[in-house]
Amino acid sequence: MGSFSLHASCLAKHNLPWSNGCSQNLNSLRIPALRGPGFLSRKASKILAFYGLKSPPYALDALEPYMSKRLLETHWGEHHHGYVEGLNKQLEKNDILYSYTLDELVKVTYNNGNPLPEFNNAAQVWNHDFFWESMQPGGGGMPELGLLQQIEKDFGSFTNFKEKFIEASLSLFGSGWVWLVLKRQEKRLEVVKTSNAVNPIAWDDIPLMSLDTWEHAYYQDYKHDRGKYVNAFMNHLVSWHVVTARIIRAEAFVNLGEPKIPVA
Repeated sequence: MGSFSLHASCLAKHNLPWSNGCSQNLNSLRIPALRGPGFLSRKASKILAFYGLKSPPYALDALEPYMSKRLLETHWGEHHHGYVEGLNKQLEKNDILYSYTLDELVKVTYNNGNPLPEFNNAAQVWNHDFFWESMQPGGGGMPELGLLQQIEKDFGSFTNFKEKFIEASLSLFGSGWVWLVLKRQEKRLEVVKTSNAVNPIAWDDIPLMSLDTWEHAYYQDYKHDRGKYVNAFMNHLVSWHVVTARIIRAEAFVNLGEPKIPVA
């Protein structure tokens, strides 16, 4: 992994999965489980694949008091579920897109900034899968040393990064997402914000963490106070273990060089 001083053993230490998969049972919300991407069925003599609803990698009450079970039941169980159902219905009418992974589907349907009808649902399914795994019970705090060094190298300090991420989250007008990404060409970390369903993998950035700023992501718990929600995410929910795992994988594609901690 070069100079980053982090290894795959870190994943085992924190019991982190390499995939976005998880195993929580859907019965608690009485939601019919959708067919996973490996499921095959025949329709009009064609083999079609369907995307499935992934569960958060923790119990629905595990993020309380910072994110309530009631909110997750609505956000994951209704909104996220709705995007999955909407995507599958769209793909039934356009089976040429069935051969793509979800990552590929987001890029293809983004269509170089002229999105196809399937883009919004495809991107929102991806976005929510990624968002749930960006959090953990007892999250927040400081990143592990290697990730912290990279943040300090690219933002000047962890405080600067945190302030920039919070400012981006509060200044994003309307619905959207805020991301910490690795820019492939620049070989550096950057905070970016996107409107509605737009996802930075569409232009080949590598997402490392995300925050959902759609109103349904926080209104039940925080009403109109997006700032309180954003601070709860940064101080108590974000999973630096997962962000570290993601940047380890990203270094297989982008050489970040030697992190240098700025001298105060």
